[in-house]
Amino acid sequence: MINEAQILAVDDTPANLEVITEMLSSVGYTVVGAISGERALKRLRSYQPDLILLDIQMPDMDGFSVCQQIKAMPEFATVPIIFISALSDIGSMVRGFSVGAVDYISKPFQELEVLMRVKTHLQLHHLTENLEAQVVARTQELEKALAQLQQSRLQLIQQEKMSAMGNLVAGVAHDINNPLGFLRGSTSNIKEYMGDLLTHLALYQQHYPDAIAAIQEHAEEIDLEFIVKDLPTLFTSMNEATARIASISKNLCNFARRDLNDKVLMDLHEGIDNTLQILKFRLKSQGERPPIDVVKDYGDVPMVMGFPGQINQVLMNLLANAIDAIDEGPSDAEAAPKITIKTITLADQNLIEIVISDNGAGMSDEVKAKAFEYLFTTKAIGQGTGLGLAIARQIIEENHGGHLTFKSTLGEGTEFRIQLPLQTD
Repeated sequence: MINEAQILAVDDTPANLEVITEMLSSVGYTVVGAISGERALKRLRSYQPDLILLDIQMPDMDGFSVCQQIKAMPEFATVPIIFISALSDIGSMVRGFSVGAVDYISKPFQELEVLMRVKTHLQLHHLTENLEAQVVARTQELEKALAQLQQSRLQLIQQEKMSAMGNLVAGVAHDINNPLGFLRGSTSNIKEYMGDLLTHLALYQQHYPDAIAAIQEHAEEIDLEFIVKDLPTLFTSMNEATARIASISKNLCNFARRDLNDKVLMDLHEGIDNTLQILKFRLKSQGERPPIDVVKDYGDVPMVMGFPGQINQVLMNLLANAIDAIDEGPSDAEAAPKITIKTITLADQNLIEIVISDNGAGMSDEVKAKAFEYLFTTKAIGQGTGLGLAIARQIIEENHGGHLTFKSTLGEGTEFRIQLPLQTD
């Protein structure tokens, strides 16, 4: 309430203080008096007024100096100060406003004028404080809404990416598996047929060892002896190749599997291996860069509860970034490019940890500070979205209750740590 405001009155004349105190107290204000600038400043150490009435002509320290010192204190910077003085020249008024006063009342003052000006400035001060509070509250609401919007957008993008990846992989696997099934069946039939033909050919050679010249010449021309020996090996290789394609198709499906609504037990090592299989072509030598050596230091870690597709997405992002960092330039030009993947059980913390480190280019302090920011990327237009690490952190920390952290030094490589709870609901 305005009429319950706290007012500090400063005047070196006790009679003036008595009049001001009685005048303001009569309408409900609480008034504290000070007979000098020094006492007023000391009083402010333990008193927070809503308004200050300040005389200008005082010994030792005039009102202008007192006003300047009060306004220099952050906690009193917005408290309105009204000068009350016999000085009524324009120069004094201008100086008063320049040091921070909001109004100027000339002595001898009139009671009604003082009350109206005090009331007006208290109302303005109250409105200003309310407005500032509303602005702060509204700003916080907007920041919260923006953060929620960004989180919702990240979730939507993640869901769309996983859905699109699942559809793509399912389509590719279907397109691969149909002809693959035909090939596997056909090679089996051809192997059987060729076995029969070779057996039949052997019977001819057994009963007719002395072939006519034309047959003998043709056998030498086509190197029949080599064909007979090589055909079984060739069919074995063909079967291994079709089995390899089937394995790749299965790995693709496992990598981009659509997650259920509930978490399931998952094998982290299987997820890492599937991801490395997908990235196998990028690990090979590229131009002058030799093949990247992947060192797997797997610990004896149990299966964890989670969404396999999402975890695989995080692994893909971190491993692809490690390859990018190595392609940008190794930390040591003479060192072989290397990515190390380590899994550890932190039993005392009830956590499983995956550590992915590389000896690539590393990050600057500026990049590290923004690494998890939404839409931040250091890659060229069309090569990066700035969503990878933001989504990865959301997946690990929000969807799985874990932690995703990293450390990196420019020119010395980068290390990411994924920590997942041993058991989650």
